[in-house]
This record gives sequence, C-alpha cells and structure tokens, in this order.
Amino acid sequence: MTSGSRLGRLAAIVPALVLALLLPLLAACSGSPRAAHERPQLAQVAAITDTRVVAISLDGLNPKAITQLGRTRLPNLYRMLAEGAFTLNARAQVEMTVTLPNHTSMVTGRRIDADHGGHGVTWNTDRAGTTVQQAAGHDVSSVFRAVHAAGGRTSLFSTKTKFSLFTRSWPAAVDRTVIREEDDTALTTIFRQDIVANRRSFAFLHLGLADQVGHASGWMSTAYLNAVVRLDQLVGQVLATIRGNTTLRRTTFVILTADHGGTPGTTGHDVATRYDNYRIPFVVWGRGVDHGNLYQLNPTYFRDPGMTRPLFTGVQPIRNGDLANLATRVLGLGPVPGSLWNKAQRLTWHE
Repeated sequence: MTSGSRLGRLAAIVPALVLALLLPLLAACSGSPRAAHERPQLAQVAAITDTRVVAISLDGLNPKAITQLGRTRLPNLYRMLAEGAFTLNARAQVEMTVTLPNHTSMVTGRRIDADHGGHGVTWNTDRAGTTVQQAAGHDVSSVFRAVHAAGGRTSLFSTKTKFSLFTRSWPAAVDRTVIREEDDTALTTIFRQDIVANRRSFAFLHLGLADQVGHASGWMSTAYLNAVVRLDQLVGQVLATIRGNTTLRRTTFVILTADHGGTPGTTGHDVATRYDNYRIPFVVWGRGVDHGNLYQLNPTYFRDPGMTRPLFTGVQPIRNGDLANLATRVLGLGPVPGSLWNKAQRLTWHE
C-alpha cells in the first residue's frame, strides 16, 4: 500500500473516531433522555458516600416519660424535638409489642406475620443459629443489605445479645457488630468512637436501659424515670459527637424511635392492644430537617391515630417500621426489597 493510500484511509477513519468520542460528551450536556436517566444514578452514588444515618432505638421508651420529665431533666431529647421533626404518637408493630420482632421490622420495613409477607421473627430471646430468612421461609432483605449493596458501610451496636440475629441474617452487610449486654454507657462510648473513626452510611444504636429497669421496677416508676434521664445523657453524648465533628455535623441524619412502650404500674409490655404498649416516639434530627410535627409535615400519606390502634388498611400512622425506608430515602436509595412500611418512601422531614 502506498503512503498516499495510507493517508487517505487515515483521513477517513479519524473523523469517525472523533465523532465516537464526542457523542457521549454531547449527550451528557444535552437534555436527551439518556442524560436525564444517568444524572439520578450519579446523584445516588454521591448520596450514599456523603450522607450518614444514625438510627437510635431507646428500648421500652413510653412517650409519657418524655412529657412527664420535661425539658429540664431531658435537655437532649427536647433539643431534638425543638430542632427536628417528630411525633410522640407513632406506633409499634400491630401484631406484637416486644423487642426483637419490632426491631426486625425496623431494619426490614416488614410487618411481623410471615403468612402475610412479614419477616416471621416472633420470638424474643437469643436463639443461636436462627436467621430472619429461616423465620420467613424465604430470602429477606434489610436496610443493612441495601446500604452495603450501594457501597456503604454499616454497623450494629446493641445492649442485648439477641440482636446477633441481624448479623447472622446479613453477615456480609453488617460491617461491624458490637454487643455489650446491659451496658449502655460502655456501648455508647464505643459507638461514638466508631462513627468518628469510620464512615458508616448506616449505624444502628440500640440502648436497652429503660426496658431493663421497666421490667425490674415497673414502667413510669421512679427507677424507670431515672433510667430515661440517663438515656437522655447518653443520647446527648452522641449528639455532641456529631456536632463536634465537622464532617458528621454536615452529613449526619438521626432517626430516634422505640420498639414499644410499657404500661405504667406493671413490669410488662407484651399486650399489643394496650395504648401505653403500642404508642412510641419517632424523631428525626440533623442535616436538612425542618422543625415540626411529622403528621403536619405529612398530611396526605400519614395520619395521627389519636389513641387508636390502626391495622393494615387505610391511611397509616407513622410506625417504627418506617425507619428502614426513611433511611434508604435519606441515602438516595430505593426501598428495601419486600418491605411494606413506607415502601413508597413518602415520609418526609421538611415542608
């Protein structure tokens, strides 16, 4: 082939190569359907790497304790109420008002009854070798798995060994598990150190002191109220860690709720039809959160139930099971597969 022929062929190829390189750049800068489709995907990746969700469950917290103790004795919880979006009239799960089933609903977004699409965890003890998948009879996802699949790191901190169920159920998705049986103070210290030292897209902190004292001395007893005061101090330490760290202060969204309440004058909470057992708080605080009542911020899709106990039909109250899909929405992810509560991710924290 002569040099003239080679130059001619090169002249024919170069424009095609240039056009091939330029087309993707032109599409990204245009309003084409392809560019519109790609931008949300890029934004979602940024969200999971930059935003962090801290979920705090105060086991057995009856909202009556919050109002009875007041701002003076609970300055940190009241700071969350004053600065965040909240309700003291959220609901536990319909079927049961006990710890492990309700926490499983928090992280899966599912109801309890396996025959109706629930997670199937109906026991409330530490059963070695069990998994949520075995309870349901099929695969069950969770907020841990959804976050991990999107490239985020997760953690689980609890004061009860039965929470090891979650690590067994999603072993690849829970990056760190710390359990300190009935030692809320030590656990909170380790948790605070961990969220500073590690980028946790989703960090779950379970504190069991109120439940522990409620069972021993009775709900709303002096000992129980003192336990709630101590929990307020521990929550305050977590908030101080967040506020004191530039990155955490800029990126962290806190969800605080409970698994159940407890009936004053008794040492139990397992009767699911009792108001003091199924009524719980639900508070969101942190980056981008408007102050206000969550029912007033969500008038279309959620309704304040008063003292009633809504079942599964009609407009729903805010429930502790909404936590999973609120967290995924904050992180820019879709709903947890198979979830029921807040599946459309409509629960919002701003006007």
